Amino acid sequence: MNSFLYRHRVLSLLIVIIGIALMVLAAWMITAGPVTVARIVRYGDTDIDDFSHYPGRELVASRTPYVFEVSDTPLNVSDAALQHFPSGKDLETIVATHDSIAFLVIHDDTIAFERYFHGHTASSLSQAFSMSKSVFSALVGMAIEDGYLHGVDQPITDFVPELAARGFAAVTIRHLLTMTSGSNYVENDNPFGEHVIMNYTPALEAQILTVELEDTPGARFRYKSGDNALLALALNRSLSNESITAYMQRRVWTPLGMEHRGVWTIDHEGDGLEKTWCCLAASARDLAKIGGLFLNQGRWNGEQLVAAEWVAESAGRKQIPDSAWPADYRAAGWRGYGYQWWLASEQDGDYFAFGKDGQFLYVNPRRGVIIVRLGWSSGGLSSSEWIGLFQTIAAEFQRQSRD
Repeated sequence: MNSFLYRHRVLSLLIVIIGIALMVLAAWMITAGPVTVARIVRYGDTDIDDFSHYPGRELVASRTPYVFEVSDTPLNVSDAALQHFPSGKDLETIVATHDSIAFLVIHDDTIAFERYFHGHTASSLSQAFSMSKSVFSALVGMAIEDGYLHGVDQPITDFVPELAARGFAAVTIRHLLTMTSGSNYVENDNPFGEHVIMNYTPALEAQILTVELEDTPGARFRYKSGDNALLALALNRSLSNESITAYMQRRVWTPLGMEHRGVWTIDHEGDGLEKTWCCLAASARDLAKIGGLFLNQGRWNGEQLVAAEWVAESAGRKQIPDSAWPADYRAAGWRGYGYQWWLASEQDGDYFAFGKDGQFLYVNPRRGVIIVRLGWSSGGLSSSEWIGLFQTIAAEFQRQSRD
């Protein structure tokens, strides 16, 4: 084959490849929108600093912050209790070697253990990812108390009538809280799929309204952020002239005495909608106060901020029947799901908020323990291993009290 013919074939192949790439890019632009594609290309995969990349509404630190006391006694978790963990036999090593940026243990409203890594400090913000869902569920309970929503059995179409023609009149607030809506939303990393588009789009409301119904509401649990996003659209509309962030400032951030600012990312500047399924950024100490609110059955500083019954429904009772609970969650040792909270063990009634890359807010009411773990990644440990570590730490407080 002469060199001219070879170069011609190579050039033809390159033209075909470039043509295919341009067609794929054009299809992606049409599916997702140019701003969405530009955001994906510029910022890549989501990470704990995303709040600094996108528009957001700020939550203002309290003028009279609540500050946890700090224990004078170092937390002592016995080597024997930790020997089954793969990275060492002491808590310091385990926490330090698994890509954590913050690890905070609170017992009886006192900080027993607090460590920060990779330049993070007590005031550093980190995106909570899906822990945001659990925080948002508290707002839903408050909105029901305040009369913005009429109860968990209210049809979602009371607020989003655009979906009535697609069968969503049968979908209630409870279905969205428990991720049993029956919607066709698929949670994966397909760049053409709705989950990635929803994370990056500047037109969130329009994206939410593309959802379809594919299953009977209440029939089965399937984890999907789209249910949370649809509920956020309903709450946003019910609040009228107040944003979700402003409502959270008034009902949560200020009453809890948050020490630091927070940020809730929105899809676009101005009248944008909060990305409530993923994108609350806060410090470890302030996230712990959300855990403290639930640990104390909705009371904080003598004030009932959210009904005790809502806390019990959200984090103390299985809302998903065993027949609808997926086998992989059962195998991981997770006993069920409440209202956007994961339930851990029957013995302690412990529960947790869980976010991408190993973000955890763990609450153990029986032991009086709250644990916050934040990280760049899960550090090679599975979610069940992290929960096992939290449960081991909580059990040590009881053992030490007996000793």
